[in-house]
Amino acid sequence: MAEHIDIESFISFSARFPVIDVRAPLEYQQGHIPGALNIPLFSDHERKVVGTAYKQVNKEAAMYAGLDFAGKKLVSLAKEGERLAGKNKTLLVHCWRGGMRSKSMVWLFETMGITCYLLEGGYKSYRKYVREVLAYPLKLLVIGGRTGSGKTAILHQLKKKGEQIIDLEGVAHHKGSAFGALGEQDQPTTEQFENELCREISSLDADKTTWIEDESRNVGKCVIPGELYSRMREADMVFLDISRELRASHLVGDYARYEQEALRSCVLKIEKRLGGNQTRQALEALERTDYYQTAMITLHYYDKAYMYSLEKNHEKYKVLPSSEVDPVKNAELLIKYEKER
Repeated sequence: MAEHIDIESFISFSARFPVIDVRAPLEYQQGHIPGALNIPLFSDHERKVVGTAYKQVNKEAAMYAGLDFAGKKLVSLAKEGERLAGKNKTLLVHCWRGGMRSKSMVWLFETMGITCYLLEGGYKSYRKYVREVLAYPLKLLVIGGRTGSGKTAILHQLKKKGEQIIDLEGVAHHKGSAFGALGEQDQPTTEQFENELCREISSLDADKTTWIEDESRNVGKCVIPGELYSRMREADMVFLDISRELRASHLVGDYARYEQEALRSCVLKIEKRLGGNQTRQALEALERTDYYQTAMITLHYYDKAYMYSLEKNHEKYKVLPSSEVDPVKNAELLIKYEKER
């Protein structure tokens, strides 16, 4: 009989054994434990039918409907479970609340000789754990700087040097501006964004400094959790002050490889903020492949917006002038500042 385990044990065991999420595909897509594999007991339509039977008729009617759907695919479910269990023949299983779906699948897997561990409270208990982790009192140090300062690349250099980081843009698959989706895979849902952040944060040492890039509340369509965002606003900030000319040149290196039409669409996203004249000039520069001028024009808007946000959201910050957009050197500059402050 499967052992019921709490979320901390479940997460610990997931380093050794596959996690099987037996919820319907849409539930899984909305949010799941990072690394979990989906073997749905019911399709989205079947889940809806079973749920309707439970609400409009009774529990017995729902069980019969579920048995009718599941019975037709027991063989394929069992084979998929065996395949994923591998040589260890062990699976970690959960549904939404640790109810009938996960218990039914555990019965099937155990019939095939697979050892199963069942998550007490299901995915619902995992989400409670996520909220607790996201509220951890981390020692944050925020990296500030206008658009084009190379803040994300600096974060990666800090990590290479053994520093703790949280890469919000990396987790969100978005660079944070109107151009932020270029070259990125599809963004996760905000729920999945939180789940992935939980995995990142749970591995950090709360007694050590954790570097994080200054962001607005939304990174593309992903929303930074309220507790974390509040701590970012309250934390000390190091503002890298780099000239617009240097940052424009850096942006050319980042974005000139993308198709003109994609870049044009990005410029048009901020047309209202740029104004008609500036938008026209930016698009004309883009058409003649003058990417530097396009960057200079768009930075005029982004610089004003960033400085307004900075003064509004950060009472205290340290300005560190830098004469280049070099992530290695600027990472060293930040580490030196952190040690001396």
